[in-house]
Amino acid sequence: VKFNNCAGNKGVRYETNSLDFKVRADGTMYAAHHVQMPSKQLILMVTATDSRGRDPTLEQGKSEEEGHQSANGLRRQKRDWVIPPINVPENSRGPFPQQLVRIRSDKDKEIHIRYSITGVGADQPPMEVFSIDPVSGRMYVTRPMDREERASYHLRAHAVDMNGNKVENPIDLYIYVIDMNDNRPEFINQVYNGSVDEGSKPGTYVMTVTANDADDSTTANGMVRYRIVTQTPQSPSQNMFTINSETGDIVTVAAGLDREKVQQYIVIVQATDMEGNLNYGLSNTATAIITVTDVNDNPPEFTTSTYSGEVPENRVEVVVANLTVMDRDQPHSPNWNAIYRIISGDPSGHFTIRTDPVTNEGMVTVVKAVDYEMNRAFMLTVMVSNQAPLASGIQMSFQSTAGVTISVTDVNEAPYFPTNHKLIRLEEGVPTGTVLTTFSAVDPDRFMQQAVRYSKLSDPANWLNINATNGQITTAAVLDRESDYIKNNVYEATFLAADNGIPPASGTGTLQIYLIDINDNAPELLPKEAQICEKPNLNVINITAADADIDPNVGPFVFELPSVPSAVRKNWTITRLNGDYAQLSLRIMYLEAGVYDVPIIVTDSGNPPLYNTSVIKVKVCPCDENGDCTTIGAVAAAGLGTGAIIAILICIIILLTMVLLFVVWMKRREKERHTKQLLIDPEDDVRDNILKYDEEGGGEEDQDYDLSQLQQPETMDHVLNKTPGVRRVDERPIGAEPQYPVRPVIPHPGDIGDFINEGLRAADNDPTGSGSTAGSVSSLNSSSSGDQDYDYLNDWGPRFKKLADMYGGGEED
Repeated sequence: VKFNNCAGNKGVRYETNSLDFKVRADGTMYAAHHVQMPSKQLILMVTATDSRGRDPTLEQGKSEEEGHQSANGLRRQKRDWVIPPINVPENSRGPFPQQLVRIRSDKDKEIHIRYSITGVGADQPPMEVFSIDPVSGRMYVTRPMDREERASYHLRAHAVDMNGNKVENPIDLYIYVIDMNDNRPEFINQVYNGSVDEGSKPGTYVMTVTANDADDSTTANGMVRYRIVTQTPQSPSQNMFTINSETGDIVTVAAGLDREKVQQYIVIVQATDMEGNLNYGLSNTATAIITVTDVNDNPPEFTTSTYSGEVPENRVEVVVANLTVMDRDQPHSPNWNAIYRIISGDPSGHFTIRTDPVTNEGMVTVVKAVDYEMNRAFMLTVMVSNQAPLASGIQMSFQSTAGVTISVTDVNEAPYFPTNHKLIRLEEGVPTGTVLTTFSAVDPDRFMQQAVRYSKLSDPANWLNINATNGQITTAAVLDRESDYIKNNVYEATFLAADNGIPPASGTGTLQIYLIDINDNAPELLPKEAQICEKPNLNVINITAADADIDPNVGPFVFELPSVPSAVRKNWTITRLNGDYAQLSLRIMYLEAGVYDVPIIVTDSGNPPLYNTSVIKVKVCPCDENGDCTTIGAVAAAGLGTGAIIAILICIIILLTMVLLFVVWMKRREKERHTKQLLIDPEDDVRDNILKYDEEGGGEEDQDYDLSQLQQPETMDHVLNKTPGVRRVDERPIGAEPQYPVRPVIPHPGDIGDFINEGLRAADNDPTGSGSTAGSVSSLNSSSSGDQDYDYLNDWGPRFKKLADMYGGGEED
């Protein structure tokens, strides 16, 4: 800090309003000790005192002069007024308002001055915490202060005349709230969780608890100290833990932590301010839960020294024994989980021991089948350990090893063929009954007297027989290498060997017969048909042969023409190309078109060789300049002459003409069928006919009817001959039909009356109604006279009910 009292600062010493900071004589400020800053900014007041023991600058209401050099010499100048910091204790009980300080200006003797204050706590929220008498300059606090709410206030005091003109420069007022011990320490958490390994040495760190005090931490009001109140359980000692009074670190203070005895401790911790003074300080408590974590300080131990089990031979994945262990460490942890090993007694690796994840038991399991005939029992030595290694200083227990005795039981095993698949080689074509080999099986049950029987399981071609007693294989037919049952020259058959044990057991064996080829197939000529021009030199026929045998019983082939008939060698010739191909061509200059059967002898290279005479059909035809058969030539080559071709064309024309006549006849018949349809009585027609007219009130044009539909058809196609009896009401009556007058095709409207009259006369002459296209109405005539009974019409359905009512009503009608 810098200061100048115009006298060279002789005898000036500096003081602060804080015990945490001091100022040296040269103005250097330093921290007196380790300081905890309550906020980012700390406001301090520095006081300069001269040798006379008074403040040369900070006297209230006093204005001093500051000297400086000018052209006129030394003169005095007014200084600004300064007010020292004001300390106000929090939680004051009043009375309020309570005076804090009085502000005066030395000009108040000359003029009337009005005082005011501004800033937070005056005219800014929180409002009116501080007030000032505008005339006397006395400043008051109006209510109790709370340091935890606000620790300091910065106001500015103003002095103006009655006209509002500034008399003095504004002065800064610093008000500090003095802390009181009015807040208890508060723990960050009410419950703290920590852990420590069992067997830990004294001084092992466990956890830290923290409590905060809202009071000033630079004073005893905010200085918190910790202590342990209680510990539960108090085993093996009532003071297993201690706590650092200043930092809150909890550490072990005694040995003997054992998770298997005490798994958890509950510690009540107390935090007290006033540096832990229980008489004056405020306190609070929290709970610290300390869990003793497990270490592998207990080796697993077998519950018994020997175990036993039994297993059938040839079985795998079978549990033969369960090994039980005891481990006092924490269950289902690496310190508790057991691992089993077989130390001795199983050199071939028939067994393994798997751990049950729930019970921790060891399951002795067969992973490789055992044979009763080889080993009747096993004596195993097993050891158990944990997944985690034992803690330092812990030794393995002698009870961590045990013996396991496993007995093997004998079961009936199936016979087996020692050589499976068995392969033999022989030539094809050996005669029936030939002995090929003996395919015998071995019964592994040496301690059982059992017989083995043989039978066929698969013999696709049915070529083989097997002796049921000794397994001797003989042929039942001739073996043919060229058969479809042969794959890559090998024939495969499967046989069954079964014993007579209880229950019976059987095994299968496969016999493979490799057939060596012999020359038993003559070659065949290819192709079977060919085409050549009638003149030589234009083209030839390439021929070859196919042989079902294999090398060396195939090519090279020899192609030759037979000497009989002589015309073959006269007309044709063969030219050899290589061992497998030759060319057939014409020997003569011209050969008439047609199809010729040319015999060719083909001989293979087998020992002895086989030959075959094959016939190739050669079509000889005229060719164009490119050597291709022409269309006419192809027909001629097929053997058809000109007359035959003309006859074929005439037949085709006749066939087309018949088809055309048949179509015309069908169309004409269809037309006649439409013109001869019978007229259906509208009463019998179940369809509803709706006629739509485009205008109302018919005129002359509506009289132009087509009366042809009312006329009787000219002829009837047939007459049904049926015996008398009950007839359906919708069928026509049987009998002679009268001839109704034939109307012209296009009638005149005036003919309607004549038509109706003629119809009435015809109906009178035909009581049966057979001449009408309508349904039969029995003996109905045009007159209503007579004693006819018409009640039977009611039985004919609704269409005749009205007619029955009209004619059968009685005399009153």
